[in-house]
Amino acid sequence: MSQASVSDKIADLAAQFSGQLLTPRDSGYEDARRVHNGLIDKRPFLIARCRNTADVVDAVNFAREHSLEVAVRGGGHNVAGRSAIDGGLMIDLSLMRGIHVDPTARTARAQGGATWGEYNRETQIHGLASTGGVISTTGIAGLTLGGGFGYLHGKHGLAIDNLRSIQLVLADGRVVTASADDNADLFWAVRGGGGNFGIATSLEYNLHAVGPTITGGMVAHPFAKARDVLRFYRDITTSTEDELVSWAGLVHGPDGSMLAAIVLCHCGALSSGDVAVKEIKTFGPPVLDAVGPMPYGSMNQLFDAAFPKGALNYWKSSFLSSLSDEVIDTMVDWYTRVPSPMSGIVLEHWHGAATRVGIGETAFPHRAVGYNLLLASEWTSSAETERNITWVREGYTAIQPFFVSRRYANYMDDDKVGDPAAEVYGPNYARLRHLKTKFDPRNFFHMNQNIYPA
Repeated sequence: MSQASVSDKIADLAAQFSGQLLTPRDSGYEDARRVHNGLIDKRPFLIARCRNTADVVDAVNFAREHSLEVAVRGGGHNVAGRSAIDGGLMIDLSLMRGIHVDPTARTARAQGGATWGEYNRETQIHGLASTGGVISTTGIAGLTLGGGFGYLHGKHGLAIDNLRSIQLVLADGRVVTASADDNADLFWAVRGGGGNFGIATSLEYNLHAVGPTITGGMVAHPFAKARDVLRFYRDITTSTEDELVSWAGLVHGPDGSMLAAIVLCHCGALSSGDVAVKEIKTFGPPVLDAVGPMPYGSMNQLFDAAFPKGALNYWKSSFLSSLSDEVIDTMVDWYTRVPSPMSGIVLEHWHGAATRVGIGETAFPHRAVGYNLLLASEWTSSAETERNITWVREGYTAIQPFFVSRRYANYMDDDKVGDPAAEVYGPNYARLRHLKTKFDPRNFFHMNQNIYPA
């Protein structure tokens, strides 16, 4: 059926749709089609801004009946732009942001369009939190389905390790709940398998006592000391307590100076936090020490300004099992060539509770202690696009000899070489392909880090 013929059917859909249906002719379409990464410039045929699960069901059925490709948008942060689509249907959950907290049971249920900033605001009223994103405008659903690294993963595991249940709209339009007791195979798959199996309309999490005040922030050193700082970071992360999560990075300061920084969050008692961060605060000493007591919610907003909506982004990442002097030297050398002061090279330390889950217990297989290395290029002028993308790609190639065969789905770029999903899911890939065949045999949900049906 042609798009012109489909256009005639939109009025029928609109008659019962609670949210908004936007075509390129409509006011609001231009804003609604844009995702966080300004490098992505896709134009859907139709945007369905859903207000409830029934809207999502109608949108899925409409797309299937009229052979429209589908992209699903929650927070819109996917750096590769998989939440947008050219010529198809964008199912936009950003109007679905309801959050309910049960402080007695220590659980929370949130709709699929909520962001981590909104989630933390509600849960922190009660001094509770779940592992979530490090940028507050990130959507809860996308981050969780891909695994969910965050400031609490050392003590409380990844976001998927806190997931109790999830409501999904499947490719055939059915609404199902998946948990350890219901649709357990589907629950296994969505904990790391991304958006391959359905649209998450609500997610239920376990909550933990965190904050409302924690010990966190950043220390920064002159770039001339970058090698020493990264080696120090390697040393301190060999024996990090669960309550302390940290990452190190090569970045620019507000004045344009190049820096080596360590960012940390200690989610335990403030007295314990003071002891845990003392060595980090005194090493060097740093030229900037912004580590101390702060609201947990503020910790999760600390770097929002560094990732503004509309800035152009291109990322590549992979895992390191250790930080050798050689990889540190390569990172430092490559950052001297960085074309944009907004760009960075980041090391995220994976340890603690997140690494004490069996590889096969969830679809997410990356449970080994180590570091996720991210080359994150960010710039504002389209004239600088080729230069910045080249810096990331060539830097990734330079560091690639040190990588192990693991990649984090949430940071995956638009690489189409081979079968990237096989590297993402490793030993769990065959089971995921079998479950993809069971729940989405025609690969209706393929605008993601796609798992092909077996």
